[in-house]
Formats: sequence, C-alpha cells, structure tokens
Amino acid sequence: MTGDIGTGPQHTGDMDPEAFRAAAHRVAEWTADYLRDIERFPVLSPAPPGTVRRGLPTAPPQNSEPISAVLADIEALLIPASTHWQSPGFMAYFASSGSGPGILGETIAAAFNVNAMLWRTAPAATELEQVTLDWLRQMVGLPQPLFGVINDTASSSTLYALAAAREAQTDLRIRELGMAGRPELPRLRFYASTEAHSSVEKAGIVLGIGKDGLRRIPVDERYRMDPVALRQAIHEDVAAGIRPFAVVATVGTTSTTSVDPVPAIAALCEQHGLWLHVDAAYGGAAAIAAELRWVLDGAERADSIVVNPHKWLFTPIDCSVLWTRRPDVLREAFSIVPEYLTTTDGSEQDAPNLMDYGTSLGRRMRALKLWMVIRYFGTDGLAQRIREHCEYASMLARWVEGEPDFELLAPALLSVVCLRAHPPGLDDPGTLDSLNQRIVERINTDGRFFVSHTRLRGEYAIRVAFGNLRQEQRHVRGVIAALRGAIDDVG
Repeated sequence: MTGDIGTGPQHTGDMDPEAFRAAAHRVAEWTADYLRDIERFPVLSPAPPGTVRRGLPTAPPQNSEPISAVLADIEALLIPASTHWQSPGFMAYFASSGSGPGILGETIAAAFNVNAMLWRTAPAATELEQVTLDWLRQMVGLPQPLFGVINDTASSSTLYALAAAREAQTDLRIRELGMAGRPELPRLRFYASTEAHSSVEKAGIVLGIGKDGLRRIPVDERYRMDPVALRQAIHEDVAAGIRPFAVVATVGTTSTTSVDPVPAIAALCEQHGLWLHVDAAYGGAAAIAAELRWVLDGAERADSIVVNPHKWLFTPIDCSVLWTRRPDVLREAFSIVPEYLTTTDGSEQDAPNLMDYGTSLGRRMRALKLWMVIRYFGTDGLAQRIREHCEYASMLARWVEGEPDFELLAPALLSVVCLRAHPPGLDDPGTLDSLNQRIVERINTDGRFFVSHTRLRGEYAIRVAFGNLRQEQRHVRGVIAALRGAIDDVG
C-alpha cells in the first residue's frame, strides 16, 4: 500500500504518521467487515492442530515486511484457525463479545501504552479506573464504600481476594514468615460449593493452602450452596483444630448459573469472623437490570466481590473488576515498594498506586474500554441487552419443556440453559450420555453454532449460553432447529 512501512534491513524506525494512518484505515475497514460478516465463518474452528504453525515460516523475517502482507496472512491463516467468539452463534461457556466502543477503547489504550503501576506513571488511567468502577458499582446497586481495581480475569481477582482473606488472619504472620516449616501454624480451610469455579481451587494451590484446604459444600436441588451443610462443616473443622478463614459464594455458577444464598452465607461468615468473597464474575452484570438486582442480595455484606465486564458487558477480554470494602487488608497482602518506586504524590485515597493491590507491577489501561462501553450504551442500553438474553434463554427453556424428546436439567435463571435429549423409553444412562454427546458434536461440526456441555449429578448435559451482543431471536430459533435436527440425525 502507499505509505506502508519500508522493506529492507535499513528500516529500524516506527511507521511514520501517514503510513500508520493508511494502515489504521485498512485495519478499521477489515475489522468492520469482520464484524459485519462474522456469521459466514464456522463458529468452532475446523482447523486441525498445527495448521497455523505449518502455514508460517519457522524463522522470523530478516527484513521488514509490509503491513499488507501481514493482513493477508491474518485473512488466509488466522481466520480459518480461529474459533469466533464474536459470532452470535457462539453459545458455549459464557459469552465474551467485544463491542465497537470496547474495541475502539482497546485501540486508544494501546496508543497511550501507559503502565498504571503508580498514580504518577498514569494519573489519567488510575483515576479513570476509580471513576469507572464506581459507576459500575452504582449500576449494579452495591453500596459505598467499595474500592475497586481491574485485573485480567476472575481467576486473578479471586486469588487476590483469598490472599487478602489469609492476610486478615494477622496473628499467623504469613506475610512475614510464610507457611513452610512452621509446626505451630494451624491448618487453614476455606469453603465453596461443589459447583464453584475451578479457579477457587487453583487459588488455594497457589496460596499454599492446597487442594485439601478447600472444603466443597454440597448443593441443594437447585445447585445452590447449602448453608446448613456449610455451618456443619465449619463446626467440624473448628473442633478438629483447623482454622477456617474464608467462604466463596457464587452468583452464577459455571454449569447452571445458580445463585448461592449469599445472605445466609454472609450471616455465617459474620458469626465466625470469616472473609466472604462473592464470585459474581458472570451473574453480577445481571443486576444492572432492576428486576434482576436480586442476584446480588447479600453481596453488600461481602468483603470482596468480582464481576467480569468481559463476560456480559460487551467489553473485550480481559477485564475483571475486584471490589473490596477492606482495601487496607488487600494492600497489606501485596504492597512492596522498592526505593525507585517511592513517591510523595498525596494520600493513598486521593492517589492510589494500583500496583499495591495484586501481583502485577505492570498494569494496562483496562478501564478505558469499559468507560467507553458504559458511555456508548448507557445503563438502560446495557440492561435491555441483558433482559433480551435472559428472554432468549426462557424461549429455549419453554421449547424444551414442550418437547417430549428433551428435558431441562436445571432451572434457567439467567441466560444459560442446561438440557439433554431424553426420548421416551430411552433410560440407560450410558446410552443417554452418548446420544447427547453426539448431538453436541453434530451441532458444533455443522458450524453455525458452538455449544458446550457439563455434567449435572453425573448426567451429561448440553449447555446453551446466550449473552452475545449480536444475538437475535432468529438465533434462538436456529439453535432450536439445530437441536431438533441433530437428534433426528444421530438418535
């Protein structure tokens, strides 16, 4: 292209402004076309492992290459080997669709390219993050005061929250003395339901508490943590000399989007002096719709809460919000300030240094894209899209309930439906699992939709998740037709 970066070994500088302008226009046109035409690609990539590796040279280029050649390889190599999360046919896991304003926000953040480790290294990024997260706090109905930071994913946010919970056990002096080789240190224990996300268990491993340090609490018939069982577990552990220190309640479990009874769990935590962390990574966004605000009932009593805007708020991945009403404890768990990073910019309240609230020193300007998404859609626009996604799930659930060959395996509370094919007279568990697995494979191979699966009380369940920004009622009708066609073909 005209004005493209030069080629040859002599080229060592950045693109000049006009070359960048031309390339940026070209990338913008490509992006707009990609989003417009997203449904022409199979949602789940059919490419076999190694496709991209085989398509690219084994060694880097010695001389510079034009951007046009790079874009051509994106089209020829990366598109066919991509699973298209932006597609409205993506109904696996949880949606993560990046909106136009979010994509623009990522672009501008990349142009700034600041490191928001200290207030002084990125004043705008630091303060924008605080303002944006307070907006979001108001949008989901959480009370003041809450201090928020943006991390990459809920896995990190939950890890940091549990590190703070461990730090809150001040008599143990774990920050100074660690946990290894200390016979006087009691065994630590934290709790989550059997439906809680795997990142909760992983956090225990990283923190040195171990897999055995997490006690899984049974759930009720609606896959919610049983507070009676939690109370019994705490009493048993205390009697055995084990030190309980935290409970993780889930608002929108990964398999079924069930909502744990947070008020009852909060009462137990307050009674026993335990840190309460609410994992609302998926479900918390639903509270933006006033009639769904019940999902965060009791969360105002939590010590920490995580909500992921990159799941259901149309913000490009990654963007995970961690709030805490005990920022001093979170800061104490992580703050280490070497001499070269000491500053005298003002009070911590007025000029927080975000590096003090997690393991990362380098921090991207993640708030910009969320700020732009909130301003573009507004609270009402975001709430309306959430309502639509919940209605799509209700449409599918109603169809399942009226179909003799299918059944629901869990209540469809929000935007996820768990179902399975169960034709009359076919009751062998292994045969039913095999049938439903073949249905999932058939739908995903066809290319228009991508659905996932889970297991509920040992039974193989088809899991259909709505939440993509570009989904419409026609996609609900389409996945219904795909389910009906798949059972007819493989049954």
